[in-house]
Amino acid sequence: MPLIQINIMEGRPPEKVKALIENVTDTVAETLDAPKQNVRVLVTEMPKTHWGIAGVPASETRK
Repeated sequence: MPLIQINIMEGRPPEKVKALIENVTDTVAETLDAPKQNVRVLVTEMPKTHWGIAGVPASETRK
């Protein structure tokens, strides 16, 4: 059973996260010839204060 873990910054609309899950599931199922029912996708949304870019929190660099 494929398990895909994706970390993204928080703030995307729920419909975008849903589309991500659907698209990743489709791609993995097709690539691995696995039934979609066996593919698991875990999306973790990280606060921008916990995501560093070049040593600075994203909350400070993306204003």
